[in-house]
Formats: sequence, C-alpha cells, structure tokens
Amino acid sequence: MKLAYWVRGDTNAFFGFGVNVLVNVLTLTSLCLFVVHLPERSVFQTILPALGIALVFGNIYYTFLARRLARRENRTDVTALPYGPSVPHMFIVIFVIMLPIYLRTQDAVAAWKAGLAWAFIIGVIVLIGAFVGPYIRKYAPRAALLGTLAGISITFISMLPAARMWTMAWVALPVFALLLVGLLTDVKLPGNFPIGLAALLVGTAIGWIGGAMSVPDVTAAAKDIAVAVPNFELDLLFSGLRDVAPLLATAIPLGVYNFTEGMTNVESAAAAGDNYNLRSVLLADGAGAVIGAALGSPFPPAVYVGHPGWKAAGGRTGYSMATGVVIALLCFLGMFGLLGAIFPLPAIVPILLYIGLLIGAQAFQHTPRAHAAAVVAAFIPNLAAWGTGMIDNALAAAGSSAAKVGNAALENAGVVYEGLLTLGHGAILAGLVLGAIVAFIIDKRFVNAAIFAAVGSALSFVGLIHGEKVQWNANWEVSLGYLFVAVVCGLFALSRPEPRVPEPGEPAAMDGAEVVQEEDPVHSGR
Repeated sequence: MKLAYWVRGDTNAFFGFGVNVLVNVLTLTSLCLFVVHLPERSVFQTILPALGIALVFGNIYYTFLARRLARRENRTDVTALPYGPSVPHMFIVIFVIMLPIYLRTQDAVAAWKAGLAWAFIIGVIVLIGAFVGPYIRKYAPRAALLGTLAGISITFISMLPAARMWTMAWVALPVFALLLVGLLTDVKLPGNFPIGLAALLVGTAIGWIGGAMSVPDVTAAAKDIAVAVPNFELDLLFSGLRDVAPLLATAIPLGVYNFTEGMTNVESAAAAGDNYNLRSVLLADGAGAVIGAALGSPFPPAVYVGHPGWKAAGGRTGYSMATGVVIALLCFLGMFGLLGAIFPLPAIVPILLYIGLLIGAQAFQHTPRAHAAAVVAAFIPNLAAWGTGMIDNALAAAGSSAAKVGNAALENAGVVYEGLLTLGHGAILAGLVLGAIVAFIIDKRFVNAAIFAAVGSALSFVGLIHGEKVQWNANWEVSLGYLFVAVVCGLFALSRPEPRVPEPGEPAAMDGAEVVQEEDPVHSGR
C-alpha cells in the first residue's frame, strides 16, 4: 500500500491545529513575560527553543506511529495524534508554581527553576503512568473516559476562547462560522481552498480594517527577531530539584492527571477509529516533559484533545509533523512576538471552541445512549474546578480571596465555594471515578461500581482527588462517603441482578478487548 505523506485534508488540519498550537505558545510567552516577568532573553533564547525541540521530535514521532498503524491495518485514513504544550499545565505552572515564588522572592529565575523541577517531576510520573494507564483504560467504561475529557474540553479548553470571542464578536464570529461550515459540513470553498487558512485570513483582515491592530506594534515586535539554539540547562533544573518537597503536592496529582488525560485522548482517537498503543503515547509524553525541562522549558508537552476534529477535517499523517516543524522554526527564530502583533487573538481562538464542540459531542455519540447520565457525571468535577478558578480570579482582582470573604458570606450569596473546591480537586480523576460508578450502576454491574467507589475512597483519603494536597487522611469525610457507596453497591450485588442488555447497534461500553488487541511495542520487537 502506498501511503502519501500529504493529502489535501492535511492542509486544513495543519492550519487548524497549527493555529491551535500557535495560540498556546503565544499565550505561554505572554504569561512568562508579563506574569512572572522573566527576561525576554530567557523566554526567547531558552524557553521557546526548548519547547520547539520537544514539539518537533514529538510530532515527528506521532507521525511515525500513525504511518505504522496505517500500514499494519492497511488503511489510508489514519490520523496522527496532535501534540503540543499542555494547556491546563501551562496555566498551573505559571499561577500555582512560579508566580507565588516570584511574588515572595521577586526573583523570576528562582520561579523558573521551580517550574523546571515541577515539569521534570510531571514527566517522571507520566513515564510511570505508561505502565499503569493501559490497565485503567482496560477496565474503565468509555463514558467515564470520554466524559471527563469532554468536561476538560468544554471548560478549560473552550470557555476562555469563547469569552475572548465575544469581546470582539465582529472579528471572531465570522471566523467561527467559516470553521463550522468548512469542518462540520461537506461544503467546500472555491478551488477547495483550506478553510482554516481562509478563516484566519478573513478574521485578520476584519481586525486590521476595523482598527483592532497597530502597525507600530508590528514594527516594534519585528526588532525582537533573533535566532536561538536550545542548550541543556541542567544547572537550573538541578537547582530547582533541591527544594522538591513543596512541588510534590501539585506535581503528583497533576502527573496523574497528565497520564489520565493522555489515556482519555487515546480513547477518543480509538472512538474515532484509530486505536493507538497507549504505552507508546505515554512514554513519549513523559520523555517530552523530561527532555523539555532539561533544556529549560517548564511547559510539559502532551497529546492534545481534538484528534476526532482533525480527522473530520481530513487530516492524516502529514499535518502533525508539519505543525511540529513550523512551530519549532518559529520558536528558534523568536517570531512569536511578531505573530502576536499581526494576528488578532479573536481571529485565532475560535478553533479551540470548535474542538470543544467536537469532543463534547463525541462523548455522547461514541458511548451507549443509556450512559448519557454517566457522561454528565464525569463532566461535573471539571465544571467545579473551572468554577472555583473563576471565583478565585474574580476575588483576587478585587484584592480579596475566598478565605478573606469567608464561606458563610459566600453561601449567603448562593456560592457554595467549599463544596465546589472539594469537588473540583483532582477533577479529571474524580470525573473518571464518578462517571465509572454511574455507568456501572446503570448497567447493574454493582461489583464493578463497588470497586470504583472503593478506589475513589482510597484516592480521596490520600488527596489525589477531592483533597487540597497529597497527604495521608487528606479528606476522610469524602473518603467515607465513597466507602458507603461501595457498601451500597455491594449489597445490591448480592441479589445477582442480570446486567443491562445492550441496545442493538450500541457502542461498546467497555474496551478491554480493544486493549488486549493493541500492539505492545515492548514485546513486539518493533
């Protein structure tokens, strides 16, 4: 079988995914410069080139995996997994790890060192997860895996872009409409012009004509262009690792989050028809974070949400590699300041809202219809985490905090902050556990539900879910609640009810068989 390196659909996917990664790199650049106040030289000469190395090699690797899968299954419609800087971690490493250290010490380099150590620990945990994750995927219901992924996509991936769109709706909404027509229907532009590129050009033209952009800003940004070659920054990394204990409280649950998110993204790709080996994916994600930290980047890369969207756009194996190479070149040339001055942000972010729509829809389309409630249950912890983040940010902007306002005053205003905070801690794992319990109860598989409830009890007891930090007896009340759920399900299991009969044509609720059939590169000799 002859497998093309580039097809017409790769052009659409390249401009869509490339713009997605471009937005994220522009965002993390701004966070480094204007939140932590890192020197421009550190950002443009070290952090971005280090990220570029991780992106180019990571996307080439995922292109290789896609072509290998295509040849093994004799298919030409395999789509490579998208790979880039992890969006949730981008904000967490800045606001949870680096900013507090900067505010306490007024030393941006000290904050940077802590960020590197944190990213390194995340990578190590993901590498460990490569050997644990496949078993979680094997036994967790698809509704729990896809539901928690959809919760992340709708809240953390889509809501901020949606808000930015409506601040300049006259720029963003035409772009969004073009993307919907081009990517959700079979309507083509004249000459089959790439819809992603057309949307970006239209939005940029509207922004410039409407006066939203500035020529002097472009001129000033052009002066910052300079070639940078990444080097190992082991002294910075080792210096950060000397004070590793305070970082573990967030690194451990977020490392677990990373490999769980990678697992759900692989599940998402499998639902779209491309069944990748999970261990191959997690090993690459973990290695990318470790190598990136050693080169100076505190931003762990990861497989992205959105594979079904790029597959629907016609992307196959070439778009991923092209994105990695182009973004890496832009990092090496220090072009992100200039790009941020040329392209209006509201013309770029609609692609993220489109991805949120696709992933949210997939969670319902590729799970049993009876499991719809389980999908919604898996959403809820992510909604809680997003909501408490919005509350915290609003109070901080007013010079206050939830602790200063007090739980009683917040509850009197209808904001049950303490409950939302507890529910949202470890949201992706909590969503997986909650979604699995609901799915198994719906199927009358009460033993399985009891097992997941017991797992939820153990995870909350040590703070990996529903706990402020990882510690022994982190939240005994929630742990006890899950334990009572396990008892209730165990009692119902004693009646030996017949499991729910699947409806005709119903998608598989469990994926154990698929996982068993996956190729294990460790034992296959490839």
